[in-house]
Amino acid sequence: MRSEHDFLGEMTVPDNVLYGVQTMRAVDNFQITEQKLDTDFITSMAKVKKAAALANMSTGRLDKKIGTAITQAADEIIAGKHLAEFPVDPIQGGAGTSINMNMNEVLANRALELIGEPKGAYDIISPNNHVNMAQSTNDVFPTSIKICIRLKTRRLMTALGQMASELDHKAIEFKDVLKMGRTHLQDAVPITLGQEMGAYASAVRRGIKRIELAAENTAAVNMGATAVGTGLNAQPLYISKVVKYLSEITGEKYFTADNLIDATNNVDVLADVSGAMKVTALVLIKIANDFRLMASGPRCGFNEIQLPARQPGSSAMPGKVNPVIAEVLDQTCYQIIGNDLAVSLAAENGQFELNVMEPVMAFNILNSMRYMTNAVNTFYEKLLLHVKANKVQCEDWLDKSVGIVTALLPHIGYENSSQLAKEAYQSNRPVKELLKEKGWLTDERIQQILTPEKMTHPGITG
Repeated sequence: MRSEHDFLGEMTVPDNVLYGVQTMRAVDNFQITEQKLDTDFITSMAKVKKAAALANMSTGRLDKKIGTAITQAADEIIAGKHLAEFPVDPIQGGAGTSINMNMNEVLANRALELIGEPKGAYDIISPNNHVNMAQSTNDVFPTSIKICIRLKTRRLMTALGQMASELDHKAIEFKDVLKMGRTHLQDAVPITLGQEMGAYASAVRRGIKRIELAAENTAAVNMGATAVGTGLNAQPLYISKVVKYLSEITGEKYFTADNLIDATNNVDVLADVSGAMKVTALVLIKIANDFRLMASGPRCGFNEIQLPARQPGSSAMPGKVNPVIAEVLDQTCYQIIGNDLAVSLAAENGQFELNVMEPVMAFNILNSMRYMTNAVNTFYEKLLLHVKANKVQCEDWLDKSVGIVTALLPHIGYENSSQLAKEAYQSNRPVKELLKEKGWLTDERIQQILTPEKMTHPGITG
C-alpha cells in the first residue's frame, strides 16, 4: 500500500494500481451502474490530455521531461493499455470530475514510472499541477465526449451504410416480385417488393445524413475555457495550440468554439446527436416491424418473405421459428429512445455556467451509439443478407385483391369502381371476372388496365 492525500485527508491506495486517492473516493461514493467507463471514452480523454501536454510544453509552462513522460503515458492508454485502471462509475456527481481525476492520476503515476520515480510522488509529477495544467473538468470532459462521439459515429455510419447498400441490392433482386401494397394494414394497390426495399434504403440513408449532420457540430470544442468559460489560467497561445494538437492526434479537424462560455454551459450539441439517434431508431423500428409482418405465418400470415431460421422459437411448440433478429433490432431501438429521454432531461438541467449532468449524457449517448451499431450489424449479417422472397405467395395475395380496382378510376369512374369493389368483397369473386360480366370494358382493355406491373409506376394504366 501507499499513502496519498488530497485536501479532504489521507487514504491508503494499493501500490500496484496507477490511480490514486481521488479515484478511490469516487469508487467508494459512486456505486451506481456497476459498469465501467466506455473504453473509447477513456482513449478519447487520453488524446485530450496528450494534446494539452503538448500545448503546455509549446508555451513553455510545462517542463519537457515531465510533459514528454505524460504524453508517453497517454500514448499507452490510447493504444489500449491500462484500461483496468479506470474503475470509476460512469454515472457520478461532480460533472465528471472523478473521471477526469482518475485519468490525471493514472497519467501522473505512469509518467512517474517512466522516469524512474515511485507512484504517488506528486511533488515531481502532479495530477493537478502538471497533467491537468490549463484545464478543468469542465472543458476536458465535454471535449472527450465529442471526440468519442465522432469515433463511434464513423463505426455507426459504416454499419448503417452497409445496411442501406444491401437494401439497394435487395431492391434489384426483388424488382420483379409483385405484391399487394397496404395502407392501414388493409389492401391498397400493387407494389413490388423491390420498391419497398428501395424505400427502406432511402430511409436509412436519411438517418445517416441526420446523424452525420449532428455529429459535425461536435467539432467545436471548449478546450481552454477552464472552469466557467472565461479561460482563467489558460494562455491564449495554449488555447490555439491545444486544438491544433487535438486535430493532429485524432486525425480530425477540431476548432475552438466561438463563445467558450456558451460552449461550457450548454450541451444542446450533445442532445442533437442523441435526438438524431432517436429519430433514426424510429425508422429502424418501422423497417424491422415490416419485415416481421411480411414474414408472419408462415402458413397463417402474410408469408411474403422468408427470414433465415436462427434458433428454435419456442420451448413448448416444436418447429416454431421466430423473427428474433428483427425483434432484437426493435428492442435495441426502444432502449435508444429511452436513453434519449435521459439525455433530454439532463440537457435541460444545467444551471448558469455549467451542466453538471454530463456524465449521464455521456453514458447514454455512447451506449446508444454502440447499441445501434451492434444491432444494425446483427440485422445485416443475420437477416438481411439471407432474406428470400416468396414470389408465389405475393402473386396469390395480389390475385385475390380488390385493390386493383383503383386503376379503373380514370376509365369507369369512382362510383362504378366502388360498386365493383363492393360486389367483389361480398361475392368473393375476382374483379376481372365481375368486370367482364358487366361489359363496361373489352377483355383487351381490362387486360391492359389491370396489369399489375404497370400499376407500380406513375401514370394511368391502359
